[in-house]
Amino acid sequence: MTPEDAGPLQGLEVLDLLSGPMAAIGRALADLGARTTRIEPPGGQPDRPAPGDDPLRGLAFAVRNAGKGSVVHDPEDAGDRARLAARLGAAHAVLLDLGPDARLRLDPDDLRARFPGLVVVGVSDFGMTPGFSRWRAADPVMHALSGSLSRSGIEGAEPLIPPGRIAEGSAASQALMLTLAALYARMRRGGGALLDIALVDGAALALDPVFGIAGAAGVAAAQGLSLEEIPRPRPPVGAFYPILPCADGRVRICVLSPRQWQAMFAWMGRPAAFADPRFAQTRVRFETPALNAAIAAFFADKTRAELEAEGGARGVPVGALLTLDEALATGHVAARGALTRVPTLDGGTATLPDGVAVIDGRRAGPRRGPPALGEALPDAPAAPFPAPEPAAPGAGPLAGLKVLDLGVIVVGAEQGRILADLGADVLKVESRAFPDGTRASMVGVRMTASFAVGHRNKRSLGLNLRAPEGRALFLRLAAEADLVLSNFKPGTMEKLGLGPEALSAANPRLVTVESSAFGDVGPWAGRMGYGPLVRASAGLTEQWRYPEVEDGFSDAVTIYPDHAAARFGLAAALSLLIRRLRTGRGGRASISQAEVMFAHLEVDIARRAAGLPERAPGAPWGVFPCAGEDAWCAVAVGTDAHWAALARALGRPELAWDPDLAAASGRLADPAAAEAPLRAWLAGRSPQEAMADLQAAGVPAGAMLRPVDLPEWAERPGRGLYRRARHPLVERPYLEEAAPARVDAWPAPPSRPAPLAGEHSLEAAAEWLGLPPCETARLLHEGVLEVPDAPLPA
Repeated sequence: MTPEDAGPLQGLEVLDLLSGPMAAIGRALADLGARTTRIEPPGGQPDRPAPGDDPLRGLAFAVRNAGKGSVVHDPEDAGDRARLAARLGAAHAVLLDLGPDARLRLDPDDLRARFPGLVVVGVSDFGMTPGFSRWRAADPVMHALSGSLSRSGIEGAEPLIPPGRIAEGSAASQALMLTLAALYARMRRGGGALLDIALVDGAALALDPVFGIAGAAGVAAAQGLSLEEIPRPRPPVGAFYPILPCADGRVRICVLSPRQWQAMFAWMGRPAAFADPRFAQTRVRFETPALNAAIAAFFADKTRAELEAEGGARGVPVGALLTLDEALATGHVAARGALTRVPTLDGGTATLPDGVAVIDGRRAGPRRGPPALGEALPDAPAAPFPAPEPAAPGAGPLAGLKVLDLGVIVVGAEQGRILADLGADVLKVESRAFPDGTRASMVGVRMTASFAVGHRNKRSLGLNLRAPEGRALFLRLAAEADLVLSNFKPGTMEKLGLGPEALSAANPRLVTVESSAFGDVGPWAGRMGYGPLVRASAGLTEQWRYPEVEDGFSDAVTIYPDHAAARFGLAAALSLLIRRLRTGRGGRASISQAEVMFAHLEVDIARRAAGLPERAPGAPWGVFPCAGEDAWCAVAVGTDAHWAALARALGRPELAWDPDLAAASGRLADPAAAEAPLRAWLAGRSPQEAMADLQAAGVPAGAMLRPVDLPEWAERPGRGLYRRARHPLVERPYLEEAAPARVDAWPAPPSRPAPLAGEHSLEAAAEWLGLPPCETARLLHEGVLEVPDAPLPA
């Protein structure tokens, strides 16, 4: 294997004690080139398949553990303990399962003391928090406790749990990003860290964060509503980004801007019923049901392909609603090589996504199949790193990193904000001619709470990139930068004269990361990148529905996968920055939002390719009604031990040995029978009471929380997920993320106000480039540099 094939994390040693869905964290590190070795007790970790197991179990193991090695560790054997200590002393990171059901336990505080250079990543459902450390979660529980479940589905029906296990996947992407931030800090500055990662917190921050940019709280604030005033009912189906029938299926449209509406109006033949200029306003169109009916009639005799082609030519955002199988069979997926195959332990093969990132033109996917028990990785040549530089006391893990942030809307905002929170100097590069769409306000204010939380701790550089001198100035800035972030439509940077070749020529050490809807190559690369269209074309929307309801599609209010995609982009960026410490060279990464979704559906993709039938993860598994109006509790009984715990919680110990229900096969064969005693018990309890009693017994459960419930829930002892913040231009205080996890070596993120456009232009030009005042004055006069019309109030 050549160094280029090995991946940017070549030279890093990772020990992985995780199993089940969170084994995907170590798999992603292996995809990026780290030597990742599972540490397993005799007989293997709980997720290791045995002969005769359900074939889906073997596929899931292969998908989550491809590319790793395996070492057997018997904690009762003195020789094994000595060998593990040697491995820990040589490792850069260890991934620990701190959950109550972990089969192999290592003490994170002991490891931190014994190996001060080790990055110790403790992963558990609720974190190392007194009173909660033994609680259990699963995908439905994470949806319920993140606030996302309360907005998914049709009013009057039970809330709709999204497809796949995207809450767990989003939590894993958060853990991956934080692990790499800690590894970068360790390799650059020396010294390890102890990360206490609560997966329910990761899902709340990376799935569809209520208090993040474009989250439910910010949308409500833009409408003049407080958290308490957010309507309790789930949003009406079809009001946003409608899905309309056509000749061979359905399409979704995302007509948002006045220009897009004018193109749609002209395409329809300028019908007099919609000629009123007020229809240029998004709100007016949303409030006119007859408009969608008219568009549906216009689409009725046209195919999905015809509508996509004509919409693309006219600038009207239209995307076909595809099933996941249709999406995976497209020429675009084939052209990108987005799928690969690896061997499974039973001699078969598994089809799975070939990683998420494309790095320097190569997909960062698995290089081998999963390991047999005790199957070590082959030896690899040493890849030494230089001695670490000294770190300033109290500095953030990314202090000293210089970032040019061209990102817009949600993905762009989130990437730069996280880097700034962790100590990087992030310059948001923007201009009056092409402002970030999230700066716009429906109520005419200069700053919204949503923008404030999405861009805190950044500085803003107003720069006209369409002016030749503006482009030249950007290249001078790039020569001083470590990282450039962008999420424009592919080809935009090249049209500006700032493509990869130009940036690399300006700074061979520069790392660039581009995020787009469908990736930078392939037949769909040029498509408009609205999230609802990506979800429709990637096969997610078709699954996120009530199958018995004709138009029961329910993904319109989510902004998934934007926040998860941002974290995958940062994982790629940090991996390349780690490689730069070793090699001195920069690199380029590309992230496709559609492929982020595929990564979170990877087990289902493998199942479909293998022709295996779909089955529920457990029973009872889902969301169930409680006492009260529209009150629900998510419950996930995934193992026989969970069933026995449920029997104790219900006061029905006989259920634990019921011959029809004691085994998972019986419960899955008759889920209604397995659910009946739980439903009767829940009918007399509130969701919070039910959650507490079930968790005390050892059953994964979570009350369905609404946005207004989250602040109190997040204040459970020791976590402090949110904090109150103020901005000089935002009327009310608002909540923002306090910290992404508990990390002993990191300071709390600062809370500097989000900038006005161009607020720091003069300051940044002087600090980064040393431009004298006379030069910046000329650039301002000529419109190359831009500053705000009025400063922030004191």
